[in-house]
Amino acid sequence: MATVQLSSARVGAAAFAAKGKASLEPLRLPATVTVGEARPARRAFRGLVVRAATVVAPKYTTLKPLADRVLVKIKFSEEKTTGGILLPTTAQSRPQGGEVVAVGEGRTIGDKKVDISIQVGAQVIYSKYAGTEVELNDYNHLVLKEDDVIGILETDDVKDMKPLNDRVLIKVAEAEDKTPGGLLLTETTKEKPSIGTVVAVGPGPLDEEGNRIPLSVSAGSTVLYSKYAGSEFKGADGTNYIVLRVSDLMAVLS
Repeated sequence: MATVQLSSARVGAAAFAAKGKASLEPLRLPATVTVGEARPARRAFRGLVVRAATVVAPKYTTLKPLADRVLVKIKFSEEKTTGGILLPTTAQSRPQGGEVVAVGEGRTIGDKKVDISIQVGAQVIYSKYAGTEVELNDYNHLVLKEDDVIGILETDDVKDMKPLNDRVLIKVAEAEDKTPGGLLLTETTKEKPSIGTVVAVGPGPLDEEGNRIPLSVSAGSTVLYSKYAGSEFKGADGTNYIVLRVSDLMAVLS
């Protein structure tokens, strides 16, 4: 028996007295209202749980992204630091990479059908807080739009990343170790660089007819960019890189 409980529910009803004066008398519902037999049928699907604020969807076995969305199997969070220190769950960094396991059918721009440029099996990097996280077959996955994918990893090193759409991969210039007066700066007092060298560029954004617009910068250019834009990464050798949209570039330096 499924019951719906309305605790201390009160409904105000306005009644007019015989003498013409309005009086208000509360109407009270019973503490518990029983609603017939509304037992929902159980589904035998297992494997998928969509995690939202307070809603847990029924369990299913497959997930097919629609339109320009992709399904990414999330890489596990690092449980230890490079020095071998075990990290608690709250201190583990949120993963930004994974493997594409399914893609949508693409989208239509104007009269042109544009397929998704990412292939199943590709190792990708995506925006940190993009997409909707789901649990599928005991693994965490992310459903996100193609435009939320920053780039494709050709190797395990971020320096070999292939940026997508209107993004560029930049090798960040090293921060100054000393002030003009010769004072040695600590890591916390070093000014965050906003200059770097373009390592790779994406194919460009799509115009209204679905054609790619080439980017205005090329690999090898030294650029000035917005200080707090983009997504930062560290290469295998400790070099700092950043991936930005071309709109976050402010100037080419020469």
